[in-house]
Amino acid sequence: MSIFATTFSTVTRVATALLAQDCYVCGDQCGNDGNAPLCAACASALPRLPTACCPVCALPTTDGATCGQCLKDPPHYDATVAPFVYAFPIEHLVQALKYQSRLPLAAWFALALLKRLKEKTEQSEQAPLGVDCIMPLPLHALRLKQRGYNQAMEIARPLANALAVPLLWEACLRERHTVPQTSLPWKARGKNVRDAFHCQIDLTGKTVAVVDDVMTTGTTLNELARTLKKHGAARVINYVVARTLKQ
Repeated sequence: MSIFATTFSTVTRVATALLAQDCYVCGDQCGNDGNAPLCAACASALPRLPTACCPVCALPTTDGATCGQCLKDPPHYDATVAPFVYAFPIEHLVQALKYQSRLPLAAWFALALLKRLKEKTEQSEQAPLGVDCIMPLPLHALRLKQRGYNQAMEIARPLANALAVPLLWEACLRERHTVPQTSLPWKARGKNVRDAFHCQIDLTGKTVAVVDDVMTTGTTLNELARTLKKHGAARVINYVVARTLKQ
C-alpha cells in the first residue's frame, strides 16, 4: 500500500471528526464521505485547478507546459502544487481558517494537497515532487501575536505527519514586519518582502516544501525560496491550497 493510500484515510478521519457536519456552503448535512466541510454536491463543484498547469508556478497552460513567464524569468522555487483556484467558495474557506480561527479546516486543506500530490506524482512527465522536509511560510512575530496562530503551520503539520518528513517550523524567521501583500500593487510586492526572511539552518542538498494557503503573484514564496537556496537547498517546492489566476 502506498504512502498516499495510508495517509488519505488518516487525514480524512481527522478532518471529518473535527469539522461540523453541516456543509459550509449550502448548509446541508455532509455525512462521512470525506468531503467535510462540504456536502458531496458542493465538493464536486469546487474550483479545481486543471491538471494541465505550468509545473513551476501552477498557472494553467497548454498541455501542462512551462509558461512563458517562468521560461523568461525563472523564479527561485522549482515547482508548485495547488489543488484549487482561489475563487468561491475556496476563498471563503481560506479566509475562515485565516481570520476566523476555523483551525480544523487545515486538516481538510492538507488532505486536498495530498490528493493533488498523488495526481501529480502519477503523471510521469512531472518532475519528482517528493521532499526531505516541510516548512510553513513564516509569519512575523507581531502578526503571529495578533492572530494567535500561523495558518500555514496548521496546514503544514498534518502534511508533515502524513508524508513522514520533518516539520521545520523554527528553521526560518520572518525578520521584517511588512505590510500585507494584498494591500500593494503587484509591482511593489517584490520590494516589500526583499530580505524579509532569515534561515537559521544548513539545507545543503535538501528538497524543501514550503506550505502556504494562497499563491497570488508568488512574490513572497519566491523571496523565501531565494533565502532557502542561499542556505543550500537544492530544490524548493510550493505546496499551496489555492492559486490566484491572472485576470
